[in-house]
Amino acid sequence: MFNAAIKAVDVVLNVSLSRRTVLCSIRHYCKKSPKKLRVSEALEGSDVGSNITVEGWVRSVRSQKDNLFVHVNDGSCLQPLQIVASSELNDALLTFGSAVEVTGCLKQSPSRKQPVELLADRINVVGGCDTLEFPFKIKERHGLDYVRQYPHMRCRTNVFSSMMRIRSAASAAIHSHFTERGFIQIHTPVITSNDCEGAGELFQVEPSGQTTEPDKNFFSVPAFLTVSGQLHLEVMSGAFSRVYTFGPTFRAENSQSRRHLAEFYMVEAELAFTQSLEDLTKVMEDLFRSVTEQVLDRCSEDVDLFHQRVSPGHRAVVEAMLKKSFTVISYTEAIDILNRSSHNFVFPTTWGCDLQTEHEKFLVKHCGNLPVFVTDYPYDLKPFYARDNTDHPLHTAAAVDLLVPGVGELCGGSLREDRLDLLTARLAQAGMEDTYDWYLDLRRFGSAPHGGFGMGFERYLQCILGVDNIKDVIPFPRFSHSCQL
Repeated sequence: MFNAAIKAVDVVLNVSLSRRTVLCSIRHYCKKSPKKLRVSEALEGSDVGSNITVEGWVRSVRSQKDNLFVHVNDGSCLQPLQIVASSELNDALLTFGSAVEVTGCLKQSPSRKQPVELLADRINVVGGCDTLEFPFKIKERHGLDYVRQYPHMRCRTNVFSSMMRIRSAASAAIHSHFTERGFIQIHTPVITSNDCEGAGELFQVEPSGQTTEPDKNFFSVPAFLTVSGQLHLEVMSGAFSRVYTFGPTFRAENSQSRRHLAEFYMVEAELAFTQSLEDLTKVMEDLFRSVTEQVLDRCSEDVDLFHQRVSPGHRAVVEAMLKKSFTVISYTEAIDILNRSSHNFVFPTTWGCDLQTEHEKFLVKHCGNLPVFVTDYPYDLKPFYARDNTDHPLHTAAAVDLLVPGVGELCGGSLREDRLDLLTARLAQAGMEDTYDWYLDLRRFGSAPHGGFGMGFERYLQCILGVDNIKDVIPFPRFSHSCQL
């Protein structure tokens, strides 16, 4: 009897302990774990009072007797999140540039400098940073020339992180602009046998580490990195009335100037059933305005950083471009303006010469420092596909360039030659009739009047931000004698 009673008590105790274990496990499981937020989300303030975790890189550390103040940024926005912690959480590895994970309670900040702050109960240094060896110093404002020396590190600076957010927003705005207007995106090839520009500045593509027989090519014909997706867009414009592409293009220009890159991005569009340059200029102007307005709206703090620190006063230039209509002049009028000026140009300004950067910038200033379309260029200056203005007294092509402040040429476009006889004659004159027989097929079967243009993406960013060097608006610049990464 006694032993049986002891066993019964043991069973009750075991059941009770098991229930307690289960309840404790349930409570532990149901306890809310910290919510992981990006810095931009934390700064919005909607999670005030919540236990959160942020991850990022230290922008500053200030230690006092009892408290520790740390600014952390994760690249999601320009502003850092202030961390307030007990000085007991200080760590020798907690330095400028170190990677951290911080957990604590998000509170309203008593200071007007920031809307919220994180009261930390845990700071974990994920990756240390030797501040003596780190090329960027906490209290120094580094110029773009200095930062450019560290292509693998410059994304850690405020200016370049702002640039990348602006670039991302501009890219999204371009896709949104075309999608909303019924354009179909086309992924044009990076490897091609076409020299669209006819300049011959091409990178030839050949297999690496293979011995090929003389006069035999991997693709059966010489292949190159593309200089433009235009000809492939023309193919697609025979089935889709509005198409565009946005991708990398390459030019083998042996130049290290602030204007040139070997690899850059181009936005190109092609429109079928287009019979006037005015149709093209409307699309180009609409694209510029739409994308710029979206960038200013979505990245106001980042844009302000450039307009205040990199190019003071440029904001007024951008606002004027958005408020006023773009000017339109002919090439002949442009040459007349240049010749009537008292400016001493380095390059000639006779009719038939190609406009140089100095000419383009002068014309922009002459027209009120506003964007200006220059139309109807001499026929011999333009590629074989540009439409011949046969009704003009001077031999011109139905081509147009958009010139903008600080940059010069931003966009270039033309109506395409849709008359088979004229296109055949021009290709034959250049000895390219056999090479572009497929291009002639586009005119033989269901051809429609069409035209298009291309916009240099990096030049666009230079224009709206006032950046002088094109190497400062692209993540990893490629140019002659430089390919570090």
